Amino acid sequence: MRGAIFPQRRPLRDLMNCKITAFLLSLMLAAPAIFCVAQQDSTPTYKNTQLSFEERARDLEQRMTLEEKISQLGHTSDAVERLGIPEYNWWNEGLHGVARAGVATVFPQAIGLAASFDDALLFQDADAISTEFRAKYNTDKDKGKNGSTVWYKGLTVWSPNINIFRDPRWGRGQETYGEDPYLTSRMGLAFVKGLQGDDPKYLKTVATPKHFAVHSGPEATRHGVDVSVSRHDLEDTYLPAFRKTVIEGKAESVMCAYNSINGEPACANKVLLTDHLRDAWKFQGYVVSDCAAVEDISAHHKFKPTQEEGVAAALAAGTDLICGSPQTRVHLEREAALNAVHQGILPESTIDTAVTRTLTARFRLGMFDPPESVPWSNLGGSANDTAAHRELALKTARESLVLLKNENHFLPLKKSYPKIAVIGPDADSLDALEGNYNGTPSAPVTILSGLRKRFAQSKVRYVQGTGLIGTVVSPIPTTELYTSAARTKHGLQAEYFDNIKLEGEPVLRRTDPEVNFVWAFNGVSPKLKSNYSVRWTGVLSPLKTGDYIVGFTGQDGYRVWINGEFLVDDWTPHRPSTTQTKPIHLEKGKAYSIKIEYFETIRSAEAKLVWGQPGREEDEAAQAARASDLVVMVLGLSARIEGEEMKVKADGFSGGDRTSLDLPAPQEQLLESVYAAGKPVVLVLTSGSALAVNWANDHVPAILEAWYPGEAGGTAVAEALAGDFSPAGRLPVTFYKSVEHLPPFDDYSMARRTYRYFSGDPLYLFGYGLSYTTFQYSNPRVSNESIAADSDVTISADVTNRGAMDGDEVVQLYLAHVGIAGAALKELRGFQRIHLARGQTRRVKFSLRDRDLSIVDADGKRRIVNGVIKTWIGGGQPAANSNKIVSNGVGAQFSITSEKILPD
Repeated sequence: MRGAIFPQRRPLRDLMNCKITAFLLSLMLAAPAIFCVAQQDSTPTYKNTQLSFEERARDLEQRMTLEEKISQLGHTSDAVERLGIPEYNWWNEGLHGVARAGVATVFPQAIGLAASFDDALLFQDADAISTEFRAKYNTDKDKGKNGSTVWYKGLTVWSPNINIFRDPRWGRGQETYGEDPYLTSRMGLAFVKGLQGDDPKYLKTVATPKHFAVHSGPEATRHGVDVSVSRHDLEDTYLPAFRKTVIEGKAESVMCAYNSINGEPACANKVLLTDHLRDAWKFQGYVVSDCAAVEDISAHHKFKPTQEEGVAAALAAGTDLICGSPQTRVHLEREAALNAVHQGILPESTIDTAVTRTLTARFRLGMFDPPESVPWSNLGGSANDTAAHRELALKTARESLVLLKNENHFLPLKKSYPKIAVIGPDADSLDALEGNYNGTPSAPVTILSGLRKRFAQSKVRYVQGTGLIGTVVSPIPTTELYTSAARTKHGLQAEYFDNIKLEGEPVLRRTDPEVNFVWAFNGVSPKLKSNYSVRWTGVLSPLKTGDYIVGFTGQDGYRVWINGEFLVDDWTPHRPSTTQTKPIHLEKGKAYSIKIEYFETIRSAEAKLVWGQPGREEDEAAQAARASDLVVMVLGLSARIEGEEMKVKADGFSGGDRTSLDLPAPQEQLLESVYAAGKPVVLVLTSGSALAVNWANDHVPAILEAWYPGEAGGTAVAEALAGDFSPAGRLPVTFYKSVEHLPPFDDYSMARRTYRYFSGDPLYLFGYGLSYTTFQYSNPRVSNESIAADSDVTISADVTNRGAMDGDEVVQLYLAHVGIAGAALKELRGFQRIHLARGQTRRVKFSLRDRDLSIVDADGKRRIVNGVIKTWIGGGQPAANSNKIVSNGVGAQFSITSEKILPD
């Protein structure tokens, strides 16, 4: 009897069937030899859609060779054609919309989402984002080889960022839901559920809460720093949001962080990845490393002496998927994994486990099943950037706005202003809408555009006034550029190369009218998508004599020569774009030879030859203010100066982080000079973090925090100023008066940090936000004056809109454990965003039990303890050590009469 040739490894089930068949045949035929017969028409286990995803993934993994399994360990997983496995890129970004994948709906940045205090709305946002991911995946999955996906258009989403924003200096804090573990847990849970969908069988997309754990700057040291954190702070502050998104949200994936925690790199940390994630929380999904974090284990943490041992440590601890650099690192790390197996330091069974986990996720996404059996397979391009999604982005932008000051009810604007001056670097800035990790909006509305449309009856004059951190610069126009010294043709000669070293023959030669490009992730052309370089040459001949600053804005590297001498030089990869300039005196009509060299790897390409004249815009701003009836100043930050591992050369900034909470000095100077014109001023702030606007708070009548409000931000801001709705956002972070009130940035102890442990007097409290109407709280009630540790309690109050207009109110519940060691000063334990018409009353209830009532002791144990708990229900937190009236609210108290230890 002839047997079929099997793959290298048979699934256990097939081998058992083979042995049973052989045994029966031997009895029947009394054959001296036993042959294994394969059923040619049987369906392989991994293709059997009636079986569990885990069983199918395990079967598929068992059919793979060691080398094939190793090829699945990186964020770019190779195709295994003989088994029908397409190549797949796991790297996709969806922080507040589908990012880096062309046109998509852009919602407010995550910190703005948190300011809405509306987790139900955030669920809708995440659901819309996952719809757009599915639409792009369905549209583009056949553009790669054998059904592989295009980078950033897959279904494994590396969001949300649920790190605690413990220090306002952190540049990436804009990506988080703020400083509070409870708020972050609720918002993170909503986002994870919205991304993953509610189908009982398939995932809509995979959500990836990150960065696990205890990760919040500084950016400059993140690859090698060892963070020391107490057991109390770990359980009390840094882990709750991860626990909730894993246990309640059923997040399919978690991303481990760059830094070490108490001596072990996060991506090789058994306390986090094994003890908490797998054992205590019963996590069944896969862990992906932050990009290059596995390389850091040996290269920067020196936790292991070789890359092989570092990779082995990560996989042994529970990291399943390695994100390297977009080019070579992932291949080096996969090679290190193979070497580690051959060296005997990495068991093949560990790789089997990792590959089974990642394949299970692909099965759960329906990637190996017939499209007709998978929901969302019919979503196409028309499901992306829809009118409904754009309206949802506008609604979210409205809810994210926080009114910080409104002296004498200056807002909403009660009269018509014939002449309005709009001044500031963020007024007409797309950057100020988008934040980081963003998509491309199809019809963005800047704040200037929104104001011009909403106040069409007014004459609106715009003056930028200053750059974010210095003189206003703009691209040098073609009228002052020439291809040669003959000056017969405008523009610059351009040579484009298909490598980053300007080597070989150019693949493209042309005349560019000016150097003013934002190629983003699209590239110059289909042949120049990434890893290209450009050389521009020609002549600069200004039309006006003066003192200029001349330079370049670029991402990645660039260098500029004027008359053969270096002007600026930043020949390194970096993100986002940097701008370097130098002062230079230029004479009208004189020809200055210019040469520019630029290279781009895989980042969001931008290349601009820029110049400016110091002082000119500041003078124009003062003139515009004096000639106006109302001034709207739009100041703050943008993702160009706060963010991830950045190069920013300015006072108050370092490596993407900040060293000062103040407005950048040029903006503060502009604000004070415009205010001196004597006209009423409304200040709109755009930022991803807290700003110490002490002078503005003392002088400017109205201040509105807009964050990075997304594609519809300009419309929302203009409507808010006009009074089309009442702002009701709340601060998800404390606005301190100065960094002098904070512990050192690199200290991860929560003592004296955030509203929960800060006993000073901040500028604006966490949970703070004003309204155009007035809410009154009354009739507080606690369901039981005393309860046992295993009981629950309901706390309620009436909320009435006593003001002149309908509006939203964010009702917040705070608890304070009286005299209990380890307890926070006060902590948020409930919130509801409600809408009340004028005169309407609603009773709001909060039910608490178990972890809601607990504190964490010094040993990191979560306990319910004997004692009195004071409660507060109001529109913000009760003000301690402050004379300011923070919110209307009512208090009550109850006691707990027994104790209980809760599970990790």
